[in-house]
Amino acid sequence: MTTSTATPPATATWKRTLFGINAVLAIFGSTFSFILTLLGTYPSTNTNPTMLGNPDQGPVGRVLDYFTYFTIWSNILVAIIMTMLFLKPDRDSFVFRVLRLDSILMITVTGIVYNLVLAGTSDLQGLEVYTNAFDHIIVPAATVIVWLFAGPRGWFSWRIVWASLVLPIIWLIWALIRGAFIGAYPYPFLDVATLGYPAVIVNVLGVVAFAIVLALIFWGIDWVIRRATQRTPAPA
Repeated sequence: MTTSTATPPATATWKRTLFGINAVLAIFGSTFSFILTLLGTYPSTNTNPTMLGNPDQGPVGRVLDYFTYFTIWSNILVAIIMTMLFLKPDRDSFVFRVLRLDSILMITVTGIVYNLVLAGTSDLQGLEVYTNAFDHIIVPAATVIVWLFAGPRGWFSWRIVWASLVLPIIWLIWALIRGAFIGAYPYPFLDVATLGYPAVIVNVLGVVAFAIVLALIFWGIDWVIRRATQRTPAPA
């Protein structure tokens, strides 16, 4: 008498592989940039006192700066969520759906805003060129591509979309409160010391509106993919 061993469907296997690759890329990029930051490998060239990156601060200040960037939050979130999906591809709950959407939206905003708005102001040195590529190009692109191919599908709803704004708002509160104490902010559009709160609020509302539009675009793409995959071929 032989005992059969259950094997996961082929689709689950390749999806899990994609989740794992995405996780490794995000973990590597975030860890690599954190190590460079912690060690102060390259002296800061920042000359704007209202922007993060004070060249005279020690490791604690550098680490706090590191965790004040939206880029880092989005990459770490991708690393966590993709690792969780790799370990359990059928994982599902309301909170997890919200965080999965957060991971897609936040890393997409990171990639788009950096490459269209902030890239021209970056002064990268040595290995920073590679960590920057991971954080702002490779991981954002990989995350979107993996979502397109592996999903999960059918997780969008208005409740999920609105709930996905909570984590970015928490980041915003942290960045503004810390900025108020140290007089420095992570991005020019959040620079209260230079722009004032009214202008910063307008900028933030613009980014929020952009994120909601992105969520609707992803929702529409998800609907199209589900419709396409649910179609069964006509019998011969």
